[in-house]
Amino acid sequence: MSKELVGALKALEEKGISREIIIDAIEAALINAYKKNYDQANVRVDLNLDRGTMHLYSRKDVVEVVEDDRLQISLEDAQVINPSYELGDIVEEEEIPRDFGRIAATTAKQIVTQRFREAERGLIYDEFVDRADDIINGVVERLDARNIYVGIGKVEAVLLPNEQIQGETYEPHDRIKVYITKVERSSKGPQVFVSRTHPGLLRRLFELEVPEIFEGTVEIKSIAREAGDRSKISVIAHNPDVDPVGACVGPKGARVQTIVNELNGEKIDIVEWSEDPVQFVANALSPSKVLDVQVNEEEKSTLVVVPDYQLSLAIGKRGQNARLAAKLTGWKIDIKSETDATEQGLFDPATAAVVIVPAETVIEEEAAEVEKTEVDLYNDED
Repeated sequence: MSKELVGALKALEEKGISREIIIDAIEAALINAYKKNYDQANVRVDLNLDRGTMHLYSRKDVVEVVEDDRLQISLEDAQVINPSYELGDIVEEEEIPRDFGRIAATTAKQIVTQRFREAERGLIYDEFVDRADDIINGVVERLDARNIYVGIGKVEAVLLPNEQIQGETYEPHDRIKVYITKVERSSKGPQVFVSRTHPGLLRRLFELEVPEIFEGTVEIKSIAREAGDRSKISVIAHNPDVDPVGACVGPKGARVQTIVNELNGEKIDIVEWSEDPVQFVANALSPSKVLDVQVNEEEKSTLVVVPDYQLSLAIGKRGQNARLAAKLTGWKIDIKSETDATEQGLFDPATAAVVIVPAETVIEEEAAEVEKTEVDLYNDED
């Protein structure tokens, strides 16, 4: 075996293709080429990369009556080679093919190339299948009428239309973070699908930006997301000395602002999770104030009473705040104003079980007021 070939094979091994795959590929290629060139049905290749040696042997079964001289040898002829041969043994003789021919050589090359490509695809698949449900940095490489193709190393991931944030524009060479949703094998190699709308992207972004979440001190319990517009997350601290909401917001909102910027301005409410559905639902409706929460365990529903002037804020534009709160908590939420609830006999300020102050969110006071104004304008248009 030439030194150049040995060097090339070792270079492939350094790239991550295992020695067994390399040896199997070359052996299969040589066997196939030899069979075609010499009409030999049964051969074996012995390849040793360490010593740089390669030997090819024809194999024949020892029989009494030879029916196919390509596969069989008589006992008499076998014992001429070695007197110890018996019926049923296999005789191996080294072959030294001096001219494979152009077709045979091309066939061997094609088989080796195909095996190496399959091995490389397998390595790439193994690399990315373990990264499913993870976040990765990518570069927009090209766009077609529907899909966006993002380079994430050795492969080009697909960002389907339903995984793209509505209103978000992408240009070639843009750097974006994407969430790997699934990895599939295909005839052209591994196919990776990514998302910008998946709630998992929001979770991973917080894990990157908030050390307390990464370390497990603070846990994200649930996420409700309408990608590109608004999201809510609930968090809990496993250390009583840690404020889970404050940890996620960061000094002067720096941590969450980084995530908002990555998502092109998507609003994010961070609320504290609670085992008590009364407190949790009240927190989830933030930034609205809540006067009372009445729980129906059987129907897993709640009746929430809010001040009259907070009704629009509690419901949100096109019902978004209430809808996200319901997704976040897993409870149905029916919101009524204080006046309506009192008139219907559903609420008595004097005997209300709770008076709840909404939990802190990332929306600052002035931002909340702007949203309230937008909600009121929307309701006026209706």
